[in-house]
Amino acid sequence: MNTLSEIKALPLSAPMMGKIETVFPVLVWDEVEAVLIDTGYPGQLSLLKEAAEQAGVPLSRVKHILITHQDLDHIGGLPDLLASHHPDRTVYAQELEVPYIQGEKKLLKLSPEAVEEAVRSLPESVPDEWKEAFRRTLNNPPKAPVHVHLRGGEHLPLCSGLIIIPTPGHTPGHISIYHKATGTLVAGDALTVHNGLLQLPDQRLCSDPAEALKSLLKLTQFPVNTIICYHGGLCTSQAESQLRELAASVR
Repeated sequence: MNTLSEIKALPLSAPMMGKIETVFPVLVWDEVEAVLIDTGYPGQLSLLKEAAEQAGVPLSRVKHILITHQDLDHIGGLPDLLASHHPDRTVYAQELEVPYIQGEKKLLKLSPEAVEEAVRSLPESVPDEWKEAFRRTLNNPPKAPVHVHLRGGEHLPLCSGLIIIPTPGHTPGHISIYHKATGTLVAGDALTVHNGLLQLPDQRLCSDPAEALKSLLKLTQFPVNTIICYHGGLCTSQAESQLRELAASVR
């Protein structure tokens, strides 16, 4: 049965380390099922619920959660989501990312040095008890089970088809997702966007910067109408042309 499938970025804005930061989890749905891609920072479940309701799809409909990679701003809301509504929600992630998401390994970017640097970067006006709570969160990040271990290349029969694209570099098992019905590429952190213009990923935040650039070539294999980046949101103006130009610039 063919069903109309839709996709929407869910902007979540909140103060982070002294400034307002917005991230963009993605909701994909049809009349049968709903899929959430990434979950925001810890403590953002209420924001996520509100954004989903504004899109017309309550989070209670979401039974499939795709995680693009292990970073805190992507997995932060996962435990709360699993604890609410459907206990049979299915979580998907690339197999290299699984032990980090499940708490068996420490998140790659939260070394003791990185944690202390993050705490020091907080404004002086932040109370000491808040700084200590922030430190505890970084040292004990959220963890949750992953039920389906992906390798990349899978065609998931959800919402008219989701293709898993392996795009390592930002983290070793980073994935992007292509929604066939709308021609939308959910890039995760493989790309960023600023004022509607695509930009290369921040090399300082990549576990393997060279691999991250090489991964861009994989994204050009798909006909793209819209690109959603976790940081920056939507690129809709000549998205495919912008993507090809960026990929060509790093060859």
